[in-house]
Amino acid sequence: MRLFAETALLPQGWARNVVVGVDGGRIVSVDAAGQGRGQPDGAADASVGCLLPAPVNLHSHAFQRAMAGLTERRGATADSFWTWRDLMYRFLDRLTPEDVEAIAAQVMVEMAEAGYAGVAEFHYLHHRPNGAPYADLAEMAGRIAAAAEATGLGLTLLPVLYQQGGLDGRALGAGQLRFGNDPERFGKLWQAAGTAIAALPDAVLGVAPHSLRAVTGEGLRFAATLGGPLHIHLAEQMAEVEQVLAHTGARPVEWLLSQADVDARWCAIHATQMRPAETAALAQSGAVAGLCPITEANLGDGIFDGARYLVSGGAFGVGSDSNVRISLTEELRLLEYSQRLRDRGRAVLATAERSTGRVLYEGAVKGGAQAAGRAAGAISPGMWADLVALDTGHLHLEGLAGDDLLDAFIFAGDDRLVADLWSAGRHIVQGGRHVARAAVQARFRAVMGKLRTRL
Repeated sequence: MRLFAETALLPQGWARNVVVGVDGGRIVSVDAAGQGRGQPDGAADASVGCLLPAPVNLHSHAFQRAMAGLTERRGATADSFWTWRDLMYRFLDRLTPEDVEAIAAQVMVEMAEAGYAGVAEFHYLHHRPNGAPYADLAEMAGRIAAAAEATGLGLTLLPVLYQQGGLDGRALGAGQLRFGNDPERFGKLWQAAGTAIAALPDAVLGVAPHSLRAVTGEGLRFAATLGGPLHIHLAEQMAEVEQVLAHTGARPVEWLLSQADVDARWCAIHATQMRPAETAALAQSGAVAGLCPITEANLGDGIFDGARYLVSGGAFGVGSDSNVRISLTEELRLLEYSQRLRDRGRAVLATAERSTGRVLYEGAVKGGAQAAGRAAGAISPGMWADLVALDTGHLHLEGLAGDDLLDAFIFAGDDRLVADLWSAGRHIVQGGRHVARAAVQARFRAVMGKLRTRL
């Protein structure tokens, strides 16, 4: 495939009249020699206005999309992340493997239409409602893989190790039984998950010790011996910080950095509760901060210290976490706006050389690829052809160029400006709609018909 773009964001910056060659799902050539003279000689298979590298959604719990909008009432006591979690536990007991596959496919369609070419699925729904394993330990992992195959979205599967109900070693509660494994059984599940995704040519297998409260020190060390990207929920809530501090004498980020070899393989999800020294230390470790601003706002997690983190050289990406709303532009916009609200300033994350939109977008693309262990994140030979085209004829983008395009996309427009998307060369969004949308939506509608009752 040869793809012509009137303008494209390349690693060295913006370029005009670019032809990208794709073969076997990977970018094999990038020709910007047509600068200023229109489309180079030779027919292109497709032409677009603005071509960007497409990011990976680095943190998702797909099944939670089915409960979006059902938890917005106040209970008898003050509502919080922890009361929301109780509702989530009650909800997940209703889900069958078939339900999970249908929900995951719908989520992946929505992600692709929002501009994501891949997803890192933080997958902890392993067993039957009573905690008994399925005959195939990776039954649920196979359902996520089937959804990825049906939708064409790139997949990094992160089976989750979940051992205990709290740092005091308490047994798992009733709502957590579907998650639980000891390291021995988890090792078998992890291997079976690798088999489940083996048919997907660009899939990646990683691992996710759920959180410091849900795994033992031994479990954390075991998870780190397994291959691929390594993700962990970290310092999301003040109650979590207090628990870790009480049991270890250190705050979560402080403890992890002192006890584990945290490097570029790691992704710290949320990290909204950090002191300045922790923020700088996490940035300098090489790990990716996995930010989910929509969910963090929805659950009252707090505001990530993005300004200090970026000044310290930190890598970041964005994800949709609870999938209460799936929107790439809104995740990026809320990340910047939260900084502005806290600091009472504007263009907080911008630099002298790059606009706010470009800092946000390039950071999310590079950090998401790193966190997913995916050879993507740039329009460059050798990378997977994870590409997104914007509709430059749209009212919000017409007549704009360079960083102004990204600023308008994120701050003035929305995901409806996504015209086309390729994931590892698969052209899965065309004219703003996923090619499998109708069939996937019909399955999802049937599942929601039985699930959509008040929690």
